[in-house]
Amino acid sequence: MKYLNISIVIFLLSLMLFHVSCTDNKDNEVMRSMVIRLIPAHADKFLFEVLQEDTIDVFEVESSNRNIVIRGNNENSMAVGLNHYLKYYCLTTVSWHSYDSIRMPDKLPPVPAKVRIEARTANRFFLNYCTFGYSMPWWKWEQWERFIDWMALNGVNMPLATTGQESVWHRVWFRLGLTDDEIRNYFTGPAYLPWHRMANIDSWQGPLPEEWMDDQEELQKKIVARERQFNMKPVLPAFAGHIPPALKRIYPDLKMTQVKYWARFGDQYRCHFLDPLDPLFATIQKDYLQEQTRLFGTDHIYGIDPFNEIDPPSWRLDSLASYSGNMYKSIEAVDKDAVWLQMTWLFYFAQKKWTDDRIESYITAPPSDKMLLLDYYCDNTEVWKRTDSYHGRPFIWCYLGNFGENTTLIGNLKETGEKIRNVYKSGGDNFAGLGCTLEGLDINPFMYEYVLEKAWNYNVSDELWIQKLADRRIGKQSEPVRKAWRDMYNKIYIQGVHTRYGTAAIRPTFAGEGFDNSHVKIGYDNKALLLVWQNLLRDKSIDRESYIFDVINVGRQVLDNYSVEIRKEFTQAYLKKEVPLMEQKATELQALLYDMDMMLSYHPSFSLEKWIGDARAMGKDDISKNFYEGNARTLLSVWGDTDRLVDYARRSWAGLTSTYYAPRWKMFTDKVISNVKAGRKFDEKAFVKELDIYERQWAKSTKPMPVYDHSIPAVDVVCELMNKYADRINKTENE
Repeated sequence: MKYLNISIVIFLLSLMLFHVSCTDNKDNEVMRSMVIRLIPAHADKFLFEVLQEDTIDVFEVESSNRNIVIRGNNENSMAVGLNHYLKYYCLTTVSWHSYDSIRMPDKLPPVPAKVRIEARTANRFFLNYCTFGYSMPWWKWEQWERFIDWMALNGVNMPLATTGQESVWHRVWFRLGLTDDEIRNYFTGPAYLPWHRMANIDSWQGPLPEEWMDDQEELQKKIVARERQFNMKPVLPAFAGHIPPALKRIYPDLKMTQVKYWARFGDQYRCHFLDPLDPLFATIQKDYLQEQTRLFGTDHIYGIDPFNEIDPPSWRLDSLASYSGNMYKSIEAVDKDAVWLQMTWLFYFAQKKWTDDRIESYITAPPSDKMLLLDYYCDNTEVWKRTDSYHGRPFIWCYLGNFGENTTLIGNLKETGEKIRNVYKSGGDNFAGLGCTLEGLDINPFMYEYVLEKAWNYNVSDELWIQKLADRRIGKQSEPVRKAWRDMYNKIYIQGVHTRYGTAAIRPTFAGEGFDNSHVKIGYDNKALLLVWQNLLRDKSIDRESYIFDVINVGRQVLDNYSVEIRKEFTQAYLKKEVPLMEQKATELQALLYDMDMMLSYHPSFSLEKWIGDARAMGKDDISKNFYEGNARTLLSVWGDTDRLVDYARRSWAGLTSTYYAPRWKMFTDKVISNVKAGRKFDEKAFVKELDIYERQWAKSTKPMPVYDHSIPAVDVVCELMNKYADRINKTENE
């Protein structure tokens, strides 16, 4: 026929338009970009389709014509579906660090039968104010891009997003009449901004550079834009009453109080709180939220935490209700859809003061559907259980798991699983989701993956989950590696986060004496962890970054645990005044610390040089580079202006162990031995003063890190150290 029937033409055109609409679908573009970023060699083998379901998050995975088809009701669900395929079929791990490679099989495995998994809860929260200081202060877009991919792959849809807020505050305070110097001196240095944002400290390690604020503002725009592409609702801050004291110069009648001392910081670092009933409170709130929305948009969820580790001006029930009620009103006046997200760490931290009647007054003043609570530290204490399930207010059960980004093999995995099962059963209708509130991105990432997977109907037993974890850490099935991880599950990951392991990163003292952070308790037999290490190393042919990380990480902990035994033997020799044995143990401890340092240098996750290099990269000249390095070093060492938080952010890192921890222990053992030889009693208080001088000098230095020869493969080095120490560890008595 010379001319097609008009109805056929319309039909063909409609098919073309349908094809174009599917090809141009935003979901496909977002997921296509993700697979190109993560696994570019296989990107053309994945197809992404939208499920027209809006009542629950769900994903499907199946094979079709040699392709892997992943469906989801939105991009976040499809990302979880992609991760499910990568973990359980490709046996691969996507790390939250951009420097970790992603190893894929040459040929994509088929999915024998269609998989469909629905979410059990709509809210999946991630991050902690402190993470932005302990882990993220020196991140640029490359690191954030991978991390956001990781959050999407693990189903996070409510991330805390506090980057860049100082540029907003600078505009607000400037419009209120403060000078640039007053504002930037009010802010802390970059790594300490989380504690400034939580109204714990002002000015420490400041002033905040203008270049920092400008860079972070642009970074935050990218962060929230990408998070929203994956159907996340970034939790942005709102005004919680923390103000610069210089405002009193302009507004002499302010109803302002100075909060109590925090962590023994000096008076010049104390924060000030503006009463929510003061007329200026609503003015500041409006200006801040409008400016923040102009720059970063809004998803109507605001993190507001006015009394974190500090007392409110009054503990009267009506005062507490007035604070929270009027705070919410100031937000609602700007955004009628606003939801207040409140972390409940304060109810745990000051639980004797935050009695149930005070908690009830505080959390029930805002409308019932406008306050969402983060039960912050459920791996230790579930506040929902002692508050009648937060008196009906919606709450998210959270696993904290880490303080200060400490590097310790730790995590009460079985207990965490049991608690999550119980909260689903008994948490009540106001149980609203799961979350992770880690202070730092530590060396136990699978613990957070475990918790986030519980937000979906996987119905996988812990035993099977551990087995699959073992497989994907090495990319294949291996009985020795599976046994290693079973032993980790049954014998090692059984302790809460407050357990302190090892000697290397604690302030030198005699065993069981001195500072709080010197008390060491190993909650398992180190020989059991040594056996884990040996089983992991039975197949040295494994060539995968996650495996290298594991054998170094486990080995680091084995050696650190063994250092406790050496310190104990040094103490016993001191009590008997056996100088030759003291000298032997001091030499042995130094050798062990340098062996640890050399082994740790093989992976960037354990690198002080990387931490400092990233910090210096934020600067534009030597002056600013040195400023950022000083900020980075101080956080890891002395932390504040007293000894209250020394070593709180302790880490077994290459460079940190050899240039900071090992020299401190040498100072200690040398001083003790010299005193014994001279017949003098060791004066620990005098020694601590010497130590404080050394620590603060180290924090201000720019001394380069040691350079190691990496011509020998990492696994060979690890095996050599395992063989070197195995007999010594097996000879030690059980704890």
